[in-house]
Amino acid sequence: MNKVKHVVLTGGVGSRLWPLSRISRPKQYLNLFSESSLFELTVKRNAVFSDGLIVVGNQMNRNLSKESLQKLKVEKFIDIVEYSPRNTAPAIAFAALASDASDILLVTPADHIITEGQAYQEAIQTGISLAKEGNIVTFGIQPHKPETGFGYIEANGQNVASFREKPSLDQATEFLSQGNFLWNSGIFCFKAGIFLEELKKHNPETYEKSLVAWQAATDNELEETTSMNIPDISVDYAVMEKSDRIKVVRSDFEWSDMGSFEAMYEYLKAQGHPVDASGNMHIGKNTHTEFIGVQDCILVQTDDANLILSKESSQNVKKIYQELERNNSILIN
Repeated sequence: MNKVKHVVLTGGVGSRLWPLSRISRPKQYLNLFSESSLFELTVKRNAVFSDGLIVVGNQMNRNLSKESLQKLKVEKFIDIVEYSPRNTAPAIAFAALASDASDILLVTPADHIITEGQAYQEAIQTGISLAKEGNIVTFGIQPHKPETGFGYIEANGQNVASFREKPSLDQATEFLSQGNFLWNSGIFCFKAGIFLEELKKHNPETYEKSLVAWQAATDNELEETTSMNIPDISVDYAVMEKSDRIKVVRSDFEWSDMGSFEAMYEYLKAQGHPVDASGNMHIGKNTHTEFIGVQDCILVQTDDANLILSKESSQNVKKIYQELERNNSILIN
């Protein structure tokens, strides 16, 4: 019988949610969305499907993950600590190397908002069934608007015709009208051994150097020299866009990658967070705020930084983060 392992990828820093999300406490560990963090919600949501938990993180967030798991009373899990994040393909490879070849890996990011319920359960169960048959499974979300911040999957039933990068607004509008394009959720399901076979076949350098780093690790903790030799490559580029084993599960559950303040705005508004008559929202510190003469703006307030943006400019926040990073600013720590 195949065991199902839930693999949680925790490496992101959430640069598009600065100044809330910082290196010391990325967005997946913030308690902005409920009494639980996004990381905690992810673990709880998928526990019903899994026989074990694998957390792939790094030195900066290892203790944050452990604190969250203690809160959830999760005592047994595999803790994989990367020396430096090398993107999703190596991270998933480490989880596969830590598993039996026949184990089904349900791979999820730690920082997505998903509405639990029958639609999610049916999608995951379908994915697990397809994975048992030797497929590499991705989950595509039925789009409801022309979103430019997501990658897309062109689907032909359960077969994948193509993967598309983040489109322009005109392209996204065309995708929506065609009806067979799905948002790429970044959730995957496959046998550990099958994934490693496909990684070795389609990106042998990443496979070999990940294996060398894994063999040099101590107690699942990667070391510097072998880690930095691994290519920085996503699982989409390394495997998904090249393998002939790919299947897609068309999914209707509510989903957001919570990758921008626009996404956070929409989620918090749906949860009853205050929005004024002009569509303006204040996020962060609990101080009285009034907006005059502006519409659909967001004020993000922390102890040491304020950010003011129009909702539609949310994708540009990463540019501010990158500039602060270039200047070695303490404001990203």
